[in-house]
Amino acid sequence: MPDLPPLRFTGAEILLPEGFAREALSIAGGLIVEGGGREIDLTGYRILPGIVDLHGDGFERHMAPRRGAVDTPAAGLAGLDAECGASGITTAVLAQFWSWEGGMRSPEFSAVLAETLAGADTLTDLHLQLRVETHMTDSFDALADLVARAGVTYVVWNDHLPHKELAAGKRPPGLTGQALKAGRSPEAHAALLRSLHERGPGVIDALASLATRLAARGVRMGSHDDHTAEDRAKYRALGADICEFPETLAAAEAAKAAGEPVIMGAPNVVRGGSHSGKVPAERLVEAGLVDALVSDYHYPTLVRAAAKLGDRMGWAAAWRLVSGGPARLMGWDDRGRIAPGLRADLALLGPSGRVEGTICGGRVSFLSGALAARMLA
Repeated sequence: MPDLPPLRFTGAEILLPEGFAREALSIAGGLIVEGGGREIDLTGYRILPGIVDLHGDGFERHMAPRRGAVDTPAAGLAGLDAECGASGITTAVLAQFWSWEGGMRSPEFSAVLAETLAGADTLTDLHLQLRVETHMTDSFDALADLVARAGVTYVVWNDHLPHKELAAGKRPPGLTGQALKAGRSPEAHAALLRSLHERGPGVIDALASLATRLAARGVRMGSHDDHTAEDRAKYRALGADICEFPETLAAAEAAKAAGEPVIMGAPNVVRGGSHSGKVPAERLVEAGLVDALVSDYHYPTLVRAAAKLGDRMGWAAAWRLVSGGPARLMGWDDRGRIAPGLRADLALLGPSGRVEGTICGGRVSFLSGALAARMLA
């Protein structure tokens, strides 16, 4: 799909690093430029840098609308692309599990999705994050091969095994449902979990070896759901310097004290707290501990979270958490701000505060309502 022709938006409020300013904004050749282009009056609208979402697993609904009804990734990506556009997202990182959970969270599906993304032509700039279960040590060679083959640049460690129950010889909660989702019998699933749990003593050495291989390829690494400062220190020693969804204030403070970026979920902000009783994201934002908010399981909450925080801390600071902050965290210096020479990645909000248009790299990924009438006139 070709770029938009040169355009000059006038009358809108443009979000700059210091706040909103009413000035003209021109785009041409997929970039923000100094001037020129066909003029479009956007009085009443706000133009903000496109959202950079570093962790979203809501794409799973597009791949499998119902349990077991797994669509082909290529078909699912079309719906995902549309939802990202409708949510003001111009860069999206898909948080794909590499997990014992099986099905769409299996290493096999991870490989299919990675290879599909490598050849996809989407309007949204899509990237892949692999969320690796730490105890799946026998799959680490296959993981390293996929990273090299598909050019994966972001890996996060997490451990969701029910260690407490497994150590006590008890049946883990929800085991039957997990087994059915994975396509295993409850007995086979329980046996798998026990065998993974028993690998505990050798896990750190295996992770260290894999992390060394990934670091040599320039892969960014992080950890997910750190509960204590000791958790953060453990993953820091592996070169995982991104702290995703810390569960406690102590874990977030440990990351920040070491100069490490902290990522939290926008749904947590919108809901006013964690649905599982962990530290509220707003508390960490107010303490200056958060560098990026991400969609987690629901793409539309990014705009809602930024708007909620914007009323309290100012839009420039709040929007930085969903655009400039995440872009800087990943070293993407061509996006996240509105300035000449950067990508024309823009979210256009109507008078109601709803996303009415999204431009990604100079291409329209979403257009609706009165904005569509103005731009198509």
